[in-house]
Amino acid sequence: MEPVTLSGVRPRRLAPARRAWFLCGMPRFAANLSMLFTEYPLEARFGAAARAGFGAVEIQFPYALSVDALKRELDAHHLELVLHNLPAGDWEAGERGIACHPDRQREFREGVERALTYAVTLGCPRLNCLAGVPPAGVSVERAWAAFRENVSYAARRLTASGITLLVEAINTFDVPGFVLADSAAARALRAQCGETNLRLQFDAYHLQRMEGDLVASVAANRDWIGHVQIADAPGRHEPGTGAIDFPALFRALDHAGYAGWVGCEYLPRSGTEAGLVWMERLGGTKLNSRE
Repeated sequence: MEPVTLSGVRPRRLAPARRAWFLCGMPRFAANLSMLFTEYPLEARFGAAARAGFGAVEIQFPYALSVDALKRELDAHHLELVLHNLPAGDWEAGERGIACHPDRQREFREGVERALTYAVTLGCPRLNCLAGVPPAGVSVERAWAAFRENVSYAARRLTASGITLLVEAINTFDVPGFVLADSAAARALRAQCGETNLRLQFDAYHLQRMEGDLVASVAANRDWIGHVQIADAPGRHEPGTGAIDFPALFRALDHAGYAGWVGCEYLPRSGTEAGLVWMERLGGTKLNSRE
């Protein structure tokens, strides 16, 4: 298999936040177009995000649109695509990943190739792999072995293109039986795989539900956090609507040296644009003007 390359793709840098916020600057926020701006069709969400001031976006599953259509929207609105997922089975039917399904390895590998085509063409530097829930009759041990093998394969396949593979812990309150449920399990997976381009997608909502101390979670994973996503808990709405101490979380990320994007992957309570006021309330700005 000939390697594809991501040559020439460099992350766009954003200007610092206009106001200092406690002991650190506000992070660089990316709009998750699968959960924000759903008032519009997917094609129109790029423009809506740009008008709201975002310089970057992420999409859970971009495959409903062609690569060419996505590239047109990104280019037209001067947006960077910073993350999308590998195909994860039949989402509408309730599947939440197939990486732990021993009998679907071929489908998983075909999904890696499809995701790689999108990522390379669109300049997306990281892909997320969802483990899933073991199918009926498959033990947790067998499911974990399949997950480990598939993650190793995907990481090696992406290495040639300079793309990072992420794994994400999903809370088992929302998705009972999900194979990768906390960051300790993710670290165990990392040790077992040994792949240098494997990183943790630090989802604050899921880790708050499972671990309860995000500052400690950041400290435990500081050397391999590859991307961050946020939503408040327990409702998964905007920051400030639940129990998470976001000032403490952002300070911890800053202290850990995390300088990457923070994806806004939450369910707006009363419209996306109206809900963006949370950024200003935290002392920053939603306007991500570039240097």
